[in-house]
Amino acid sequence: MKPRKIPMRKDIVTGEMVPKKELVRIVRTPEGEVTLDPSNRANGRGAYISLSVEVAETAKKKRIFDKVFETKLDDQFYDDLIAYVDHQAARKELFGDAK
Repeated sequence: MKPRKIPMRKDIVTGEMVPKKELVRIVRTPEGEVTLDPSNRANGRGAYISLSVEVAETAKKKRIFDKVFETKLDDQFYDDLIAYVDHQAARKELFGDAK
């Protein structure tokens, strides 16, 4: 039996290819709303970011998602993103790979 292929995605902040399970998806819906997509199934254009607080803070400082989705996002979105990433990183540390 050949080994199972691991899906890889590019982190838009660091530019590294990372396994999809280690990333969180941010999506711009067809209506133009930008939200977190923990299920990785929402309709719209998606971008991925690592589950690292440092990477999320870099995204806030450089306003990465404003550029990627060609829209103006408020600081609350970035604060929510940092809180979500921090929570998921702590959860991964406690429970391992189980989501």
